[in-house]
Amino acid sequence: MSKARRYIIAGGTFACALGIGFFMQAQAPSHQVAAMQSVSVPVLNKPVEISQIELTSAAPTPPAAMPGPVALPAVPVTLAVAEETVTPDILPQEEVAPTFTCDYEMDAALRKGAMVELAVSAPCRINERFTVHHNGMMFNAATDSAGQSRLEVPALSESAVFIVSFADGEGALATADVDTLPLYDRFVVQWSGSSDSLSLHALEYGADFGEAGHIWAASTQDKARGIAGEGGFLTRLGIPGTDQGLMAEVYTFPTGTATRAGDVTLRVEAEVSAANCGRDLEAQTIATGDAGLKVQDIVLAMPDCEAVGEFLVLKNLFNDLKIAQN
Repeated sequence: MSKARRYIIAGGTFACALGIGFFMQAQAPSHQVAAMQSVSVPVLNKPVEISQIELTSAAPTPPAAMPGPVALPAVPVTLAVAEETVTPDILPQEEVAPTFTCDYEMDAALRKGAMVELAVSAPCRINERFTVHHNGMMFNAATDSAGQSRLEVPALSESAVFIVSFADGEGALATADVDTLPLYDRFVVQWSGSSDSLSLHALEYGADFGEAGHIWAASTQDKARGIAGEGGFLTRLGIPGTDQGLMAEVYTFPTGTATRAGDVTLRVEAEVSAANCGRDLEAQTIATGDAGLKVQDIVLAMPDCEAVGEFLVLKNLFNDLKIAQN
C-alpha cells in the first residue's frame, strides 16, 4: 500500500471519529445539558446506636468430627503418548486418469523367394485401411477385427525398409536383410484407382496369352516354382474390389537359379471400365537391376466410355529378360 493511500485512510478514520463524537454530543438529552445546582444535605453531629444485628453471611459451624481422607488403591497409571503425525510439506498430486493408448507395431521376417512377411499390430485400428511403403512401391492393405494384418511383400532391396501409415499419419516401421534378392529379377506396375484398371503379364519361354507359360494374377503358379528355379510368379498387392485405392503387381523371376535358358516377355494390360473411361490413368513401373531400381511414370489416356470392357496392351514398358541356364 502506498503512503498516499495510508494517509487517506488515516485521515478518513480521524474524520470519522470526530463525526461520531459530534453526533453523540448532538443527540444527548436536553435535561443533561442543564446546569448543575447545589443542594444542602444535613450533617449528623453524633453517632447512631445500632442493636439486634443478625449475621446472615457468616460460614456455618463445622461438625464436631470430620471424616478422614480415604486412601485410593495403588493402581499404576498408564500414560498414553499420542503419536506424532508428520504433515508433509508437499500435498499429494492427483492421479491422472488412465487413458486408452494405441501401440503401433510391425515385425518383418525374411521368407523364401526374397519375400518379407509383415505382421502389423494396431489394436485401436479395427478394420481400417493403411498404406505400405517400400522403396517407392505403395499399396493399400487393411487390418482385421482385432487390428491385425499379415501379408507377404516382395523385397526390392537387400536392406529393405517397410513403413505402414494410417490416414492420420500414425504407423510403424520395420526392416529386413534380404540377402537372396540378387538371385531374382523383379518388375512392378502400380497405380491409383480401380483395382482392375491394370494387370501385369509375363510370357515365359515363348508362351502366348492363356498358355502354360502365361503368368499373371489369375494363374495358379506360386512362389514354389520360383524357389525351385522353374519359373516366375506374380504377387498382387492392394485391396481387391475397390474403386479408389493403391494397387501393385510384382512379377518375380529366379534369374540366378533358372533351370532353363530362354526369354521372358512382359506386357501390361489396361482394362477400360466405367471408373476410368475417358480419363487419364496414372501408373508407375519399377524394375530391379544391377544399377539399382529403374522407375518410369506412365500417363495413359483411356478411351471413351463406349469402349468399356476392351483392353489396351502396353508393350516395351520393361526390357525383355534373357535367361541363361544355371
